[in-house]
Amino acid sequence: MVERLADKVVIVTGAARGMGAAEARQAAAEGAHVVVADVADEAGATVAAEVGGTYHRLDVTLPPEWRAVLEKIRTEHGRIDGLVNNAGVHREGGVLEVDEATIRLITEINQYGVIFGMAAVAPIMRDQGAGSIVNISSVSGMRGHGSIAYVGSKWAVRGMTKSAAHELGRYGVRVNSVHPGAIATDMLLGRGEDTVERWTTGVPLGRPGRAEEVAAAVMFLLSDESSYVNGAEIVVDGGLIAR
Repeated sequence: MVERLADKVVIVTGAARGMGAAEARQAAAEGAHVVVADVADEAGATVAAEVGGTYHRLDVTLPPEWRAVLEKIRTEHGRIDGLVNNAGVHREGGVLEVDEATIRLITEINQYGVIFGMAAVAPIMRDQGAGSIVNISSVSGMRGHGSIAYVGSKWAVRGMTKSAAHELGRYGVRVNSVHPGAIATDMLLGRGEDTVERWTTGVPLGRPGRAEEVAAAVMFLLSDESSYVNGAEIVVDGGLIAR
């Protein structure tokens, strides 16, 4: 395998499990030093040890924690080449039933966590004249469905990605979003067989996706192979929203 991320320092949030863990493993396989960031300390430390990286506890909703973690990374490695804003949560609830606590939880992690991460890493990448930020949105950021707070947060990620891409491109910093569909992780499988069937019935490829398939798209965006890709939306959904 060609190590497309050789000598790069890459941070993956929400990397203790699911898509984040797959992204951390793939980035390490591609030659990166991976920083596993999460609030699940035991699982996060396990993934970091597995990939030969480092673990940092990070609540993505707290800017002071972002600054502290990034300062440690920069002190140890001298630079930060990639950030994958992967941390996210999902809760059901339409406009007639969603409660304030759910709205705040989803918005703070899925939306605020992304913008705080970009704001924290952007000055570092600007000063070094290079960097790649990959924001994990969802196909829910391209259409509407019943989970209104989740949908709102993922549309926000899509828009913020484009704004940051426009602002940071002049400094050699690229910002792109990835939009997974029905991916076989705990976030989907934990919602029951009916939900899994509903989400996968309309997939032209006839199956849910694998976390590794999302990670492959993320690796492309982190690598120099995507050097002229900025402000783009890469959909990884087996064709779910193709029509």
